[in-house]
Amino acid sequence: MSRINPYTLQMQITRMFGQGQSLFATTKVHEWLKERNHNPLDYDVIFHQKPAPPGSKEVMVVEIELRRKDGQPVDPWLQEQANLHA
Repeated sequence: MSRINPYTLQMQITRMFGQGQSLFATTKVHEWLKERNHNPLDYDVIFHQKPAPPGSKEVMVVEIELRRKDGQPVDPWLQEQANLHA
């Protein structure tokens, strides 16, 4: 059983980028995909740094883009969950 994490994946990835640990961000997304019974090797993970929305405590937010390597569309629910805001 996976442990419950109070922080969304996007929050964790944004924090990693802010702390200079972006090298480990792809591994974090791969672990997240495994927890949801998806094969991480089926996906390319692309990160987009964007200014945080007004009123946010963060300066920037990292958006996670998932692309299937076989050209099939990514499940919209999965993509939405990857970028879920707290």
